[in-house]
Amino acid sequence: MHQTFNAALELNLLHANQEGADHNRAHFDQWGIRCLNLMSSPGAGKTALLERTLATLQPELKIVVIEGDMTTELDADRLRQYGVPVIAINTGRACHLDSQMVSGGIHTLARDYEPETIDLVFVENVGNLVCPAEFEVGEHAKVALLSVTEGEDKPLKYPLMFQEADCLLITKMDLAPYLDLNLAQLEANVRQINPQVTLIPVSAKTGAGLDLWLDWVRSQVQQRTALVMA
Repeated sequence: MHQTFNAALELNLLHANQEGADHNRAHFDQWGIRCLNLMSSPGAGKTALLERTLATLQPELKIVVIEGDMTTELDADRLRQYGVPVIAINTGRACHLDSQMVSGGIHTLARDYEPETIDLVFVENVGNLVCPAEFEVGEHAKVALLSVTEGEDKPLKYPLMFQEADCLLITKMDLAPYLDLNLAQLEANVRQINPQVTLIPVSAKTGAGLDLWLDWVRSQVQQRTALVMA
């Protein structure tokens, strides 16, 4: 059976994007950088999580953020207050970052900073539960966020995001007591889609669960360090 034009076009786009992602990852590997791709729907708390993360880890790790947003630098400006380089990428009408966009950020990183001194790059993707999961950007691991305000059915309705995630943060746990949410069912739905995912409930507001998240991030950087030393 012949593929439709649209299906063939999509496969070609994904193939070209994957080649670009592999190229980006080769740069990160050459420099000894670990790259984490943060993905979620709009408002799930990616920027708030990064604020708490940078405040704690910035003194011990050299971190760069590649910040994706459709039109503004509002989130980038929030993160710059923590003294880390933030490379802003505006996607226009595109609902996700792709490997070519992130390649532009990598070129800025190579030009304006000393990449061999960087430990970790966070890519904060555009808020969307579909497209970011399809387009790799050169990351070593994917981090998905799901806020308690979104309901327990989202892993079943948007399975690719949760299948692809290496770590899933259930965010805004401080709001859970005020919601009609079945947390056990949410976790069961996640495990149905991805039994192996690291699942961490957190609250950027209260700090609950952040120690587990920070330890996971440190473990990612240690993997990078082990490869560099090997």
